Amino acid sequence: MSKVKAWVSAARLRTLPLSVSGIIAGSASAYAGDSFRSPVFILAIATTLGFQILSNFANDYGDGVKGTDNKDRVGPARALQSGLLKAKELKRGMIITSAITLLLASMLIYAAFGKDNFLLSFIFFNLGIAAIIAAITYTVGTSAYGYRALGDLFVFVFFGMVGVMGCYFLYTQNLGELIILPAITIGLLSTAVLNLNNMRDRISDSKVNKNTLAVILGGKRVKYYHAFLIFFAFISASLYIWISFTEWQYFIPLVAFVPLFLNVIKVFKTEDATKLDPELKKVALSTFLFALLLFAMNFI
Repeated sequence: MSKVKAWVSAARLRTLPLSVSGIIAGSASAYAGDSFRSPVFILAIATTLGFQILSNFANDYGDGVKGTDNKDRVGPARALQSGLLKAKELKRGMIITSAITLLLASMLIYAAFGKDNFLLSFIFFNLGIAAIIAAITYTVGTSAYGYRALGDLFVFVFFGMVGVMGCYFLYTQNLGELIILPAITIGLLSTAVLNLNNMRDRISDSKVNKNTLAVILGGKRVKYYHAFLIFFAFISASLYIWISFTEWQYFIPLVAFVPLFLNVIKVFKTEDATKLDPELKKVALSTFLFALLLFAMNFI
């Protein structure tokens, strides 16, 4: 495999639609309030993709050097584990991606706030720094929070609260009363994707002391946790649409939950969690579909 293909593999393209779902959902709410701006949207998408690719590089590196990615691991082969990339190459890639993403974040902040609002620019610049740190320390370092059952919380916060509400604030410079509802929806669904990943790897993770929430909950309780994530995401999405809109067609985005409910059934019926890998893509794309449909409703 060529180096280009190795880097593409390490970037994990299948994770990227999920990463921008929060931006699309936040932008949908801003569009509904006549606050949408194309430069902010484009730069927010680009910045978020940078954060996600950085996180994927760091995850590949962190799990690789710790030995978590080994012959027992289920799912797509990792770049470091497979020998496609060396540890120092991944570290260099992380540094370069961090720099590019921080530049994109700075351009996004300027597009949103201009040169006069120093306080908001300072706050969001530091949020960008925090996001970079969070992306790297998920698996990298002796205190990697992904090994201490905190991955779910961080995904909920950064994909949901920061992703959706932060994006909405970039457009409007305020937080509406209802924006928290789509933020909760995207946050819970993004956490469900991580939970599926951790369910799939539960046995192999427990062998190398990677204490994800799936490892702590065990094979049975983690399924109920997964159902909780999906159903409460549905409730939050339904409340947002019901309160915000009056016409029936605005409920169309809830169609995206049909495959999500089928996913819950699949999870409970599947005894061998290693067979759940295809379900990750279904939940991620369903989340992306929900965000897209929410945005599309502005053009009806």
